[in-house]
Amino acid sequence: MPPSVNATEAREETDFSATAKASARRRRFRRWLWRKLPLLIVFTLSLLLAVVVLWHRVVIVIEGGHAGVLFRLWSGTEIGYVYPEGVHLINPFNTMHIYETREQVALHDFDVLTVKGLALHLFLAIRYQPELELLGLLHQRIGPDYLQRVIIPQIESVMRKELGNYTAEDIYTNKEGLLTKTILLALDEVGRNFVHVEDIIIRSIELPAKIKDAIEDKLTQEELLKSYEFRVQTASREAERLRIEGEGIKQYHQILAKGLTEGILKHQGIQATRELARSDNAKIIVIGSGKDGLPLILNTP
Repeated sequence: MPPSVNATEAREETDFSATAKASARRRRFRRWLWRKLPLLIVFTLSLLLAVVVLWHRVVIVIEGGHAGVLFRLWSGTEIGYVYPEGVHLINPFNTMHIYETREQVALHDFDVLTVKGLALHLFLAIRYQPELELLGLLHQRIGPDYLQRVIIPQIESVMRKELGNYTAEDIYTNKEGLLTKTILLALDEVGRNFVHVEDIIIRSIELPAKIKDAIEDKLTQEELLKSYEFRVQTASREAERLRIEGEGIKQYHQILAKGLTEGILKHQGIQATRELARSDNAKIIVIGSGKDGLPLILNTP
């Protein structure tokens, strides 16, 4: 048999052997996979479940106008760094606390007792926001519910203390700007607790109906009295002006009478006669002579 035929047969045998081995490996792998399939299914499902459950604890999205404070399980609140807007990856055993950093408005109402024990009801609008740089301390020492824990109680305390020194009428009419002074004191007090209160707006003050009507009636009468006093003062000043004007006119005539001699009067009369004679719009007829030698003048159309 030629050598080439032997070589070909050898290659065919080698290829067959390799194919058989590969087929055997595939069969063994399929048998192993079939035996391990339940375990693989359980592992895959467990992995997917873990991803679903832990996704919101690992992938943290901080939206616009918010910031985050991280609480680490082993070391506590991270007060030195505030997490900005965006996506953050954290350890699932840690917790991200998100705060709104935009200016917010809270409506609140409460009762205040005046110096005479009368109850007033105040309606407030409070504009506030947390101090961004101190957000970690705010979370550690006060917590997310800082509006109810700090802002509102301190505002109530200051306003009750200050307004309790005044009467209902003083508060209702804001006598000498007492409401503004009280608000400034409240702002200063609240600002010491890692928050910034922009303004406290008193929307309205509610009084008992009878007290409110009595105060408004008194204010109306006071305004009418002021109006009457103003008219009296105006009339008095006008009378004084007319008196001074009359005195001036009187003094003027007295001075003029002393300074006008008979010769000056005659001279003025002659000058006036000349001016009339030169007028193009009048015809002048001189009839004899008048008293003191001045002509009598008759104007005719």
